[in-house]
Formats: sequence, structure tokens, C-alpha cells
Amino acid sequence: MATIDRQATTLALAHALSAAERGLAVIPLSRTKLPALRSPHRDNAATVGVAWDATSGVSTSGASVAASAPCHGECGLLGHGVYDASTDPARIRELFAAAPWATGYGIACGLPPHHLIGIDLDTKSGTDSSSALRELALRHLFTIPETVVVLTPSGGRHLWLTGPPDVVVPNSAGRLAPGIDIRGAGGYLVGPGSRTEHGLYAAATATAHLAPAPCPPSLLRLLLPPPRTNHPTPTSTGQHGQGLVQFVLAAHEGQRNTRLFWAACRAYENDIGPALVDALVEAALGTGLTEREARATIASAARMTGRGA
Repeated sequence: MATIDRQATTLALAHALSAAERGLAVIPLSRTKLPALRSPHRDNAATVGVAWDATSGVSTSGASVAASAPCHGECGLLGHGVYDASTDPARIRELFAAAPWATGYGIACGLPPHHLIGIDLDTKSGTDSSSALRELALRHLFTIPETVVVLTPSGGRHLWLTGPPDVVVPNSAGRLAPGIDIRGAGGYLVGPGSRTEHGLYAAATATAHLAPAPCPPSLLRLLLPPPRTNHPTPTSTGQHGQGLVQFVLAAHEGQRNTRLFWAACRAYENDIGPALVDALVEAALGTGLTEREARATIASAARMTGRGA
């Protein structure tokens, strides 16, 4: 059973509520930096031998869970990772009340109004991630703007940037450069004021008063997955539909169901869901999902957006 540090929990809740006032959706985190609330579906996942993604609350296996679509909170229970994130004070207090062992909070990336993008400059393995970012800036002709900087216990830094509302930045680890991880849609950043087993996360004093700055266009292009043109999309869905298909195609193992569900939700919300189903299924097959899994996930998105039967 988790040890309860009531003072740390109280402080984490206070910081989380303050972040929510700024429009940042939050969830409680444990000392391990993982979501404090365990998934209500973890036992079902274990019985069929699949892995559970604590960040997103969805299964990360292949065909083992073909019979069920990932749950992002439709069941009404708590414990769906970043999908629990909220700016509503009552909801946040409910989340922390259910996790009295929480000592920190996570800030969901990619959500309105900020569409937050996190640049995680790590110090593991002796990498100089700050120099790597400066080199990228020189090579691609962009300048890192003055923005919120959060200092991590290990000596690393989190840079907060904002993205356009119509662009989905995926999570990645080391793809941009060694030691640089990206937190985008479906990911979260450990919020300043959080206490983990390694120490305290704190906003850099000189940037505490700043709002997240817009991501430079040249850097944003580096953060997006490379376009693929070998999977045509029905022309009736337009450019937005093509973008959603490309988003699914760029999924790595562990994010296939999450990306497909997100893309299908956006398709149904934009009234192109039915026309895009076959293209989304084809894209999902290209990432390793089965047709049954893909169609179940898309059907779940249709229900979630009120477009289901």
C-alpha cells in the first residue's frame, strides 16, 4: 500500500488547482511520476496477457484484446491516465481524494486552450541535450523563445511551448536528438511543485511569470511525423481526413489504439467519420492492428462522440 504524505498531497493539489486556473488540465501523480490512480481495467488486461499503458490507460498489445476497444473513461470510473485530466476544480479534488498518496500532478499536453508541447531536455547517460537543441536551432534556423521552464530533480529541464489547434504533435523519445523527449497529444508533463521519489520539480524563477510561448514553425515541423503518400485517402474527406490517416500511420507500438481512437473521434466530430472508416482501418492494419481491433476502436470513437448506432 502506498505511503501517504498528507502535506505533499495537499501541496500537490494546491499546485494542480493553480495550474487548472490557467487552463491546464491535470491529473494526480504518484512519487514514481505515473498516474496515481490505477486503471479499473488492469485485471481484465492481465487475464489476457496484455500490457497496460499507465500514461494513457489503454492496452498496448496487439491482437490479444481484439474483442474490446480501449476505454478512455466511458465506463465512468477513475483511473484512465491522461484521459482523466481536467480543469474543473471539483473534478480535480475528486481525483486527489481518490488518490491520497499522490504527491504530484501531471499536465496533459495537446489539449485546448494551450495545446501544450513539452520539450524534455534530459541528462541521462551524460547526454548534453541543451547543446543538441541549440545545434538543431542553428541548423534549422529557429530560436527558442522565452517560455516556461521547469527544472527537474535530475538536473534536466522541461520547456513549455504551445502548438496550433489543428496540429497534433506525437510523443517521442530521442527521435529529435539524444536526450530530447517530446510530450505531445496523449502525454503529460510533471507539473512544477510536484514531489517525486527523486526530488522536487520547480519552475525556473526567471520564467515563472511567463505563459507558454508558441512553438517556432521550423521546430514544429521537426516534431511532426514524416508524411506518407503511399496510402491514398478518399478525396471526399479532404485534407483534414488525410491528416488523420497520416497520424494513425505514424503510430509506434504502444500508441496504435490511442492514435486510432483519437483520429476516429476527430473524424466523427468533423462529420467525415463514415467516409473515413475504411481508410482509418487500412492505416491501422499498416501499424500492426487487426481489422477487428481497428473497427472496434473506431466504433468506440463513434459512440464516444455520439455518432454511434
